[in-house]
Amino acid sequence: MKLFPILVLLTLVCVSASAQTPVIPSKEIQIKTALLAAAPQWRDGAAVLGYDEKGALVTLRAGTNNLICLADDPAAKGFSAACYHKDLEPFMARGRELRKEGKKAKEVFDIREAEVKSGKLFMPKGPSTLAVFGGPDEDYNRETGEVKGKLRHVIYIPFATSESTGLPLSPEIPGGPWIMDPGTHRAHIMLTPTM
Repeated sequence: MKLFPILVLLTLVCVSASAQTPVIPSKEIQIKTALLAAAPQWRDGAAVLGYDEKGALVTLRAGTNNLICLADDPAAKGFSAACYHKDLEPFMARGRELRKEGKKAKEVFDIREAEVKSGKLFMPKGPSTLAVFGGPDEDYNRETGEVKGKLRHVIYIPFATSESTGLPLSPEIPGGPWIMDPGTHRAHIMLTPTM
């Protein structure tokens, strides 16, 4: 009668493993939801990166314009899809690589800052846009691709400051523009909708 404890243990291991394995939406759902971060005029030609059945980041759709969209990471909490100008891809890809290595946010920032300053990592000289559409898990249906969320925009302007742009260091009115990370490789204008 030692079979019963073994079956219970196997059941617990299977349930535990399935609870930790993220549900990866279909390619079609990933493309549909990734494009929520894109302006309608750019959606048809945007490249889309997403996740295969093993959770690896892959190209789901090649692009014909200057926009790259990134599907929601099924292993991360909440829903977040992003679209950005293709000139930002080296910066974005390096960040993904460093996070995959286990680097924390401050380490990622410091490494990319040093690499941009040394010329090892390319960062566009002019403004480049990133749009993020995000919301909580409970507002995302992985079967239908229906998502309720908010869209925010970031305009990267490397090494810009409050003085060089005239922007405040925090929003002066709800949803108003402001500059974040001024004076660094990651200086950007934040445009966040009011919640």
